[in-house]
Amino acid sequence: MEQVDTDDRVLRIVRRDDAVREGWLHRVAGVVCRDAQGRVLVNRRSADVPWFAGKYAPLIAGAVRPGESYAHAASRELREELGVRASVRHLFKFICSGAVGPYWFGIHEAVLTDAVVPDSREIAWSGWLTLAEFRSAATHWPLVPDAGDAFERYLTRGE
Repeated sequence: MEQVDTDDRVLRIVRRDDAVREGWLHRVAGVVCRDAQGRVLVNRRSADVPWFAGKYAPLIAGAVRPGESYAHAASRELREELGVRASVRHLFKFICSGAVGPYWFGIHEAVLTDAVVPDSREIAWSGWLTLAEFRSAATHWPLVPDAGDAFERYLTRGE
């Protein structure tokens, strides 16, 4: 992955484990998925994933690979984690302090019209929820900390 600076300029290629352990800024792309009715796709992470196992997230996310744009990484994550191809729209990016270290978080949105086929190695459950349903569930579901924060920024469009 690319280690970047506070202006999101590439410094060098590093291993992800090193970036996390050393607290080096790197890049992550996230996608809030909506359907035609405006509902949000919420996922519960698999019990076998290395971080935040069993926690819920109102977006999918993954590391941006060297030479990859945020948007390309977001599209790749849709294919890998949800088995869908869809256009992603970049909304904003911010430095996320991160539960496991800081990173630039590029937030995107996609309207999904195809059936979602989650990768069971990463996602144990997924469902379409209205914003009210998500807010109600989030009061008692354990959320992936960074995803919850990013989703709140998404709702206010980064402000």
